[in-house]
Amino acid sequence: MKKVVLVSLLALAVAVPSASLAFAQQPAAGGVTMSQDEYAAYNNANTQTTPAAKAAAFEAYLKAYPNSSVKEDVLNQILFADSQTGDQAATLNAADRLLAIDPNNVRALVFEVYYRRADADKLTDPAAKQAALDKVATYAQQGLNAVKPKQMADADFAKLKASADPTFESAMADDLLTKKDNAGAITILKKEIDSDEADTQKASPVLQDVWVLAQAYYTSTPPDYLNCAWYATRAAAFAPEAYKATIQPVATYCYKKYHGSADGYPAMQTAVMTSLDPPAGFTVTPAPKPEDIVTNLIATTPDLASLAISDKEFVLQYGKPADADKVFDTVKGKSVELPDVTVIAATADALQVAVSDDAVQGKTADFTFTMKEPLKTLPNVGDKITLDGTYASYTQKPLMITMSDGAVVLPKKAPVVHHPVHHPHN
Repeated sequence: MKKVVLVSLLALAVAVPSASLAFAQQPAAGGVTMSQDEYAAYNNANTQTTPAAKAAAFEAYLKAYPNSSVKEDVLNQILFADSQTGDQAATLNAADRLLAIDPNNVRALVFEVYYRRADADKLTDPAAKQAALDKVATYAQQGLNAVKPKQMADADFAKLKASADPTFESAMADDLLTKKDNAGAITILKKEIDSDEADTQKASPVLQDVWVLAQAYYTSTPPDYLNCAWYATRAAAFAPEAYKATIQPVATYCYKKYHGSADGYPAMQTAVMTSLDPPAGFTVTPAPKPEDIVTNLIATTPDLASLAISDKEFVLQYGKPADADKVFDTVKGKSVELPDVTVIAATADALQVAVSDDAVQGKTADFTFTMKEPLKTLPNVGDKITLDGTYASYTQKPLMITMSDGAVVLPKKAPVVHHPVHHPHN
């Protein structure tokens, strides 16, 4: 599971990052000696009433006075004005120039991270995406390490950093997750959300990262289902209604994977409302180990052929080789129709599909159907289809059940109903 597959709350919570940074323009050129012409150009720019006009006028000022003693102040004002217009290219250009003379400018670094991360997340080539996210992470680390300007009050810098650091930390975690460094990402995400608990109770980038944290636990090796359940449940509790349908199924799934059933889950749903992290004393009993479940299932089932498909698959995956063979022998050579399986990969001669809940959630195949006849039309990845086939063989780790004589079962057409024709009476 990756975050790109899931709905983002960011667009709902923040339109432009400057809105949350309480940007304060620096005072005009008080105390700075300027020629009458230069001051007139500066004052003309500073008194413009629209962001676009102000940005254009200050750009003209810098072109005329490239070595201005207030160049940093002017670039700050250009950055703010460009960000208000929504011009990404102009905003990044201003941020680049500002960082060239002030590498610790937190506002400029926020825009670099915000826009460049959004662009990186759109990339589909893994290598290009990783390179772009690595660059974003460099800006983010620069922002986290930024030192206070001498002219800024301690309280103002602390407020600025408190607003900016979640953006930096989130970007760092995104980069680490792409590298599959879940442990590193979890450490950063926990620091971010623990330092801003209030924002985890409303639609915000921090609440979004509570959801990302849940996914980081879920995709760890091995998965941490309990923490996945807790933080996904917390995210679902405070997410806008439109996003609950994406988050809640994962929360419930992780809880069931850890506990073995949904029994007791309402207690977790209640607990997350008042606690960001699992409170002391809150416990969930783990389910028995898979191998123990298989042993009990074999011992208590007189007729192994009567097991449900999901139970048979569970035994094949987790049972001792002898037990797995016993169960597979009950189906080998038999035909079965499997409805609503999810297509993972497709060729004319074979379909790989996800059947079990685990396979569907993980978007991995657990069945391969070797087709009886080549397919003329291939289903799309993600399609739900019905397949017919005969159990042929299996491998246990990783689990793959191979079916021969596969065929796609088309939906039955509704019968044509012929209504009697009523002739009008003369």
